[in-house]
Amino acid sequence: MEQIVLNLIMNSGDARSYAMEAIQSAKDGDFNTAEDLMKKCNEQLDHAHSAQTSLIQSEASGNKTELSLLLVHAQDHLMTTLTLKDLALEIIDIHKRIDAK
Repeated sequence: MEQIVLNLIMNSGDARSYAMEAIQSAKDGDFNTAEDLMKKCNEQLDHAHSAQTSLIQSEASGNKTELSLLLVHAQDHLMTTLTLKDLALEIIDIHKRIDAK
């Protein structure tokens, strides 16, 4: 279980880093790099979501998941990264519009 939780934290953190790098690339006018970084962000989020899904499936199968601070931290990482991803996409779009003018 700890390994799954740590994977959730690691993959969410990597995704967050890619999203932040993508915003910076968009600010610099490098939209191809921004798009590539957002693809990497999505890949890492897919891995994080798989880890989360395995925990949910395990609990749905009757294996009670012990609530721990580490698990709460992992969920917090995932949820804030999902929000950041959505905001990054919007910020990148804004920079594209500004750059086009």
